[in-house]
Amino acid sequence: MPDPELTQRIIRVIAETQKISPDSIGAEATFEELKFDSLDGINILFALENEFDINIPDDSAREIKSIPEMVAGIEKLIAARSA
Repeated sequence: MPDPELTQRIIRVIAETQKISPDSIGAEATFEELKFDSLDGINILFALENEFDINIPDDSAREIKSIPEMVAGIEKLIAARSA
C-alpha cells in the first residue's frame, strides 16, 4: 500500500516542476493523461532526485509511466538507501 504522505509529496514536486495545480494531478494518473513529454519527464526526475536525495537509474526511469509507478519506485529507492 503506497504511503499517502509520500504520494502527496511526489505530486507536489511534480506540480511545482510543471507549474500546475497539485489538485490537477490524480494519485492514479498516467503521464500520458497529464500530457507530460520526455523533457517533462527528465525535469520531474531531477526534481524528485533532489527532493528525496536519491538517484533514479535511467533504465528504471524509462519504465515509469504513472504516479503509482513513480511512488512505488521512490519507495524502493528510499528503503534501499535506509537499509
